[in-house]
Amino acid sequence: MSATLPASGTRTARAAGVVHPGYRTLWRWHFYAGLFVMPFLIVLAITGTIYCFQPQIEPLLYPHRLVVTPQDTPRLPADTLLARAQASLPPDAKPIRAHIEANPARSAEFIFALANGRKESVYLNPYSGEVLGTLDVDSRFMQVDRMLHRKLLLGKPGELLMELAACWTLVMIGTGVALWWPRRASASASASSSSDRKGSTLRAALWPRLGTKGRPFWKSLHSVIGIWLAVGALAFVVSGLPWTGSWGKQFKALATRVNAGAPRGAWGGGLPLKSSLPGAQTDHSEHAEHAGHDMSSMPGMVMDDLPLPNVPWAVGAMHVPRSPDAATHENARFTLDQVVGRMHALGVESGYDIALPATATGVYTASYFPSDPQQERTVYIDQYSGKVLKDIRYADYGAVSQVISYGTSLHMGRYFGLANQLICTAISLGLAALAVTGFVMWWLRRPTRTVGAPSRERAAPPMRAWKAGLAILAVIFPLMGATIVAVLLLDWLFFGGRQNLSAS
Repeated sequence: MSATLPASGTRTARAAGVVHPGYRTLWRWHFYAGLFVMPFLIVLAITGTIYCFQPQIEPLLYPHRLVVTPQDTPRLPADTLLARAQASLPPDAKPIRAHIEANPARSAEFIFALANGRKESVYLNPYSGEVLGTLDVDSRFMQVDRMLHRKLLLGKPGELLMELAACWTLVMIGTGVALWWPRRASASASASSSSDRKGSTLRAALWPRLGTKGRPFWKSLHSVIGIWLAVGALAFVVSGLPWTGSWGKQFKALATRVNAGAPRGAWGGGLPLKSSLPGAQTDHSEHAEHAGHDMSSMPGMVMDDLPLPNVPWAVGAMHVPRSPDAATHENARFTLDQVVGRMHALGVESGYDIALPATATGVYTASYFPSDPQQERTVYIDQYSGKVLKDIRYADYGAVSQVISYGTSLHMGRYFGLANQLICTAISLGLAALAVTGFVMWWLRRPTRTVGAPSRERAAPPMRAWKAGLAILAVIFPLMGATIVAVLLLDWLFFGGRQNLSAS
């Protein structure tokens, strides 16, 4: 890409005769996109790289809690471990989740909701039942890193900012590739000199000019990094957008309505999953009883509301069913060990989480989110009879959700192990390098009394394809469309005066 934060002035390029109609228009938009995206790219790059290596980092951060010495003796029953974890906390602590792990070197983990609204993880030695320690779920290093990556720790406003940054990164990539694209040699040049010029142009476009200094060097480095990363960066943005809190939810709803998203039963489509008790009515006391406790199968609750660390995109909007057997099995609750046995019989043995029922009509919800998307499972188990109410697999997803599942696994560096992590790291740090080199180019010019945007063209060409592309992005991403209009107005009011807006 050409320059994330370039300033006005292309004297060298003009002298070489390579400034083409529309070049400054693209450059101006590239500048504005880079100006906005740069700080977010750095945050996304650092937090994303860290999160990619979560499996390696967390045992190093919390070795005395997460890691145990494997023993020949059998592990204690899950219900025994849960009871010991419960006994280590205040009496009003409520169990909301269990992590099921068969790794002999891994501790047992249970999550509780405390009366003060916090969630606490309790770790135990699965062989002796000894409590190894606790961690605040929301203060855990990887959770903080994840929330920085998704929301800047600012809640909904931060989530919208990150979504906007992702959308404007698409503009930055598109304009950067357009600015980089090698131009044809002059028609008046000879065939041999034209061929030499093309080869030289291609080499300069794909390899930095290491012998230069100052701004030409940084521009060359920025351009080369950008073009090598363009495809990977585009894949990163596209695979991350479905998880955004605004556009992602709307996209999920649309995909479901055209039968390309979640399984039947989500978003009110198809057959409902929710089971009703004969003669039962919704009781507001149920809501009051579990205020501050986010694990209960209340009307309207969906998978994304449950205290699960990872939920497949396809099922995030599915309504959580309620137990159909609550009226007849009040004193015969299925135990956690029995649920684990049921999951084992279904072929899921380790590395999954179970959201525990917190109401008389709640169900056990098991979520398996492995590195291979085709192995994803979401299972609802009645808490009294142990009946499997719903077993959702990858094959049940719509076509869109299947693609997104693969994109998510690749985006998180999970699909093909260490190699996937290293590729994600290269792309993430490369994006950070784009932001840094763009800033250096802008700083070397140090414009005064102005933001340093490239000047307008006096007579810009129609650029119909470019305008159509912006219009399409504005329609697909309405939030971005509003900011495009805002940029045009601000550019005209503060930097354009009475100049023609079509050139901006």
